Amino acid sequence: MDMIHEPIFWAELAAIVWINLLVSGDNAVMIALASRSLPPRQQRQAVAWGTAAAVALRIVLTVFAASLLERPWLKVVSGVLLLWIGVKLLAPETEEVEVSAHSRLVHAIRTILVADLVMSVDNVIAVAAAASAAATTPELAAMKYVLLVLGLGISIPIVVFGSVIMLGVMTRFPFVILVGAGFLGWIAGDIIVTDPAIDGWVESHAEWLGRFHVAAIGGALLVILAGRWRRREGRA
Repeated sequence: MDMIHEPIFWAELAAIVWINLLVSGDNAVMIALASRSLPPRQQRQAVAWGTAAAVALRIVLTVFAASLLERPWLKVVSGVLLLWIGVKLLAPETEEVEVSAHSRLVHAIRTILVADLVMSVDNVIAVAAAASAAATTPELAAMKYVLLVLGLGISIPIVVFGSVIMLGVMTRFPFVILVGAGFLGWIAGDIIVTDPAIDGWVESHAEWLGRFHVAAIGGALLVILAGRWRRREGRA
């Protein structure tokens, strides 16, 4: 445990804590959106299982973080999936109205699992990159794995308490649901234009998509408009 006496250890741990504060918020919003229509008891179950799934997925994805970063089309597929999830979460009452409480809980957990898988890729890469920066010498190489474990552990209370807070806010202020769904669309737009398969073309021919957040804004608007259309169709 000599590494705890190294200033770089605490500097990198602080960086990972900050990264987790930044990137875990979207998972909390998504979990709250997916479980908001459940009874209070099942909301707690969905948050608990969703958080456990998020942490487990991050552990698995961390092992493959470097190769995931280089996979072409992965972010495009992830972004499209996230757009679909955002639209679906915005108008859940149009589907599966007459289902058992157990089925609703399973459906919410399944949605959380898919969305966590999509949204955790960038989060894991960010944390893994910060941890790798600490391994500047062979003696400090072990620090990388300690920091990764600590970083993943720190994400647990952030996701849990963030989800609980968002559930309360969504119950009291329904318009936040629309904002949350739009936020998922924003993330999807950002993910798509940074995919290795197209980022070169975007940088050369359509840099404005990322620089002025046009893709992110487009993704948010697409989710909001499509979700509202589905809501109206369901009520017709």
